[in-house]
Amino acid sequence: MVSRHRRQDRLIPRIPGQTYLWLAVLIFGASSAVTRKLTEIGAQNFTGERNPISLCNVLFVGNLCALIVLISIYWRQWNKATLKQLSKKDWLNLTIVAILSGALAPGLIFQALALTQVNNVILVGRLELPLTLILSVWLLKERVNLWEVMGAIASLVGVTLTIILQPPGQAMMNVGSFHLGVGELLAALGSVAAVASTIIVSKGRLSEIPLGIYSIFRTALGTVIFFFFALALYGKEHFMDALSPFLWQWMLLYGLVIVVLGQLLWLKGLRTCMVSVASLVGSFTPVVGIVAAYLILGEAPTKAQYIGGSLIVVGIFLSQIGIRLQTSRTIAFSRVDSTQAVQEVEAGMGFKGI
Repeated sequence: MVSRHRRQDRLIPRIPGQTYLWLAVLIFGASSAVTRKLTEIGAQNFTGERNPISLCNVLFVGNLCALIVLISIYWRQWNKATLKQLSKKDWLNLTIVAILSGALAPGLIFQALALTQVNNVILVGRLELPLTLILSVWLLKERVNLWEVMGAIASLVGVTLTIILQPPGQAMMNVGSFHLGVGELLAALGSVAAVASTIIVSKGRLSEIPLGIYSIFRTALGTVIFFFFALALYGKEHFMDALSPFLWQWMLLYGLVIVVLGQLLWLKGLRTCMVSVASLVGSFTPVVGIVAAYLILGEAPTKAQYIGGSLIVVGIFLSQIGIRLQTSRTIAFSRVDSTQAVQEVEAGMGFKGI
């Protein structure tokens, strides 16, 4: 009887891990466009003088949904034996990471989405790639190859051109002879915060902390910090509609698809794929995001986005060649089962909706 069931299992084709990753990338790539669309729907259905689907509400509720998913998957790792192994320095580093990548980075990205085009936020977010490489060499003494260096340079030039070639708009500031968009600068600052978090994970030896403890703590504390930070900036009225039925009917779609389904597919794929494969699939997130912005919002790329985006795509391609050829960083050919591996993969993805 048992052998018959085993034979039947062999006949049933298993879904490759890459399939889960690609489905997750499609969802994550569309998250920026979906977020902007939801706020536009909220702007057409004001509650008094407030938008019930504000960016803060979307981020706050979305993080709560993500936290529920992470707890359901990793709750077993939160046991006394494991927690006792963490030092005070570990908790301090975890707290700093939660502030940077759980509150500050997504908060800046969401604010950028309110001020500039989705495509600009996506492309400027590629600043993570060269910054991570530069800081890894400088602070972590990592060795990189020529392909990765060329990829980082191409991405950095692409991001710079995307920012400085923007046509004049309302949310602009003058820096010398250049007109820089406030939204683009906020997106760049969000990328800096995310990169700083990645470096702290590596330099602070947080890679040895179980992934479940790291993910749940970062999401939970980041959500709380963001909530109080938004209260201080915008006042208590900003979250008055957090329990609005109109908000939640749309957040069920956002939470279940973008956050819950996206996270489940992503984590399922990471469990069966190598870092190099997951990094390659994740690198297509910006491309998916630009296509989604056009299909969902009708946002066609501008001249600046075409020029900068083309260089960024070249940079991503060169960097992936470097990762494939890199022999000194064995993590690229290991399974994605550690905090460091997940950070390395997600550093090239950008905004994922939470």
